[in-house]
Amino acid sequence: MKKYFFILSILLLSALSGLAQRQKKSVEIGLFLGGCYYIGDLNPMGHFNQFTKPGSGIVVRYNINSRLAARANLLFGNVEAHDSYSNSLAAQQRNLSFRSPINELSAQLEFNFLNYSIGDEKKKFSPYIFLGIAGFNFNPQGELYNGDWVRLQPLGTEGQGLDEGATKKKYKLTQFSIPFGVGAKVNLSKSIGVSFEWGMRKTFTDYLDDVSKKYYDPAKLAAAHNGNAAVLSDTSIGTDARYSNVGRQRGDSTTKDWYSFAGIALTVKLKGKPETCPNFTY
Repeated sequence: MKKYFFILSILLLSALSGLAQRQKKSVEIGLFLGGCYYIGDLNPMGHFNQFTKPGSGIVVRYNINSRLAARANLLFGNVEAHDSYSNSLAAQQRNLSFRSPINELSAQLEFNFLNYSIGDEKKKFSPYIFLGIAGFNFNPQGELYNGDWVRLQPLGTEGQGLDEGATKKKYKLTQFSIPFGVGAKVNLSKSIGVSFEWGMRKTFTDYLDDVSKKYYDPAKLAAAHNGNAAVLSDTSIGTDARYSNVGRQRGDSTTKDWYSFAGIALTVKLKGKPETCPNFTY
């Protein structure tokens, strides 16, 4: 994934340096509908699987010229995963699960490989790549045995904020990410266009799923928080009752979590002011 991100960055930066021509600018606004999923400890390789959930949002695109556009997104989605669906016996025994909303505000640059402009029959289609920066909010929850879902971050399930815990402080629920991906744009009419895209988000947290490091002492969690913290920190099944999981690996802290939005954006080109020639006085 890092290799693809690097290639996209180079392509987009190269495109920016070569686009100096002046062209008529335009603005589009529209809706995004699609899916959202995450890649992490509880779903390490599963793209577009049973954990993909609906995603939606608002898109505003400023077309600088027929090859380059700037875009702002406000996207909403949900991510979840369950060890019980894994093919790995070790993951099935760990038996962790989570769900979380994802709310993202981003700014991106798009590079069209072909000249594209809504309403222009000669510029009606182009594949494109995009790269940007985003701020997102998440809030992982875990499921109790009675079916209730409980917020995980306040519970510090890996001893966050406690002596010898995973981290000195609890992780923040608002973080930055780097969105990048590929897509294709098509004209539908003089003022309407549609784009199909798949974008990944590189995050800088390993706690989208509340899983990262080692098991913490459940007795200390119960004393510091409540019984839910102890229960949700270790939901493993099929393990030898003679041994404790405390101190054993719970997740893989060497990799960060990812999330993705993929879908269709339908946009309408807004009418701009007609261009006028400058007046000259003699």
